[in-house]
Amino acid sequence: MGIINTKRALNLMMLLKVLISFILLIPIGLSAQGVLTGNIFKDSNRSVLLEGATVINLNSKALTLTDKDGHFVISAKVGDLVSFGMVGYQIDTIYLTNLFPKNVYLRVSVNNLNTVNITGVKISPYLDLKDPNAVPSRQVDYSKERGGLRLNLGYSKFRKQQVKIQELEEYDQYNEEISKNFSAEFVKKLLKIQGADLKNFIEMYRPTVNLVKIERPFNYELYTASSYSMWIKLPTDQKKSQSLLKLPNQ
Repeated sequence: MGIINTKRALNLMMLLKVLISFILLIPIGLSAQGVLTGNIFKDSNRSVLLEGATVINLNSKALTLTDKDGHFVISAKVGDLVSFGMVGYQIDTIYLTNLFPKNVYLRVSVNNLNTVNITGVKISPYLDLKDPNAVPSRQVDYSKERGGLRLNLGYSKFRKQQVKIQELEEYDQYNEEISKNFSAEFVKKLLKIQGADLKNFIEMYRPTVNLVKIERPFNYELYTASSYSMWIKLPTDQKKSQSLLKLPNQ
């Protein structure tokens, strides 16, 4: 009987160890694959929370927006790349080594132009600056006084035409890029909207050439998600494309 009781005790101890190990491993499994939560602040100011900021899981393409308290919840797992952004702010991307709650601080995006200081002026000898005290000279019209051909290369006009052609070609290239990336398929897959809402959203928020040209490389996912956060706040009657609201002669 003593041997039997000993075996039972050993079996119970083994079972208890397995159960304890299982319980200890549950949090690890949950942290390895589950959800990521956190808050998004403006700069380093913890008192200013950002509503409508975009959170994108770059691996799974999952997307969410922060609520009025700047809080977000998104599906994620250890090893994912998660991007945080908002119109007017710099994008922040982190690699998840754990799923502990994150506090994210977005810096305001500022485009500064370097100040140009003029320290001196040098007059070019090629400038046509006339001496006010000089005696006027007789101008000779060679087209009348002498024979031969009068040539006008018109280089300046030709150059302007070439620049204009180049600008139009560049504009077409950017438009082609926008149409390819900001397509109905792309928006529908990212935002899960369709029908009239999809059409109106695309027409209202199609990025302009100037915007895409300035922000290189242009983040279409972040732009679309940020635009959507503004669109869903609009009243129903304002979610229609502006082109549908214009008069025919406008």
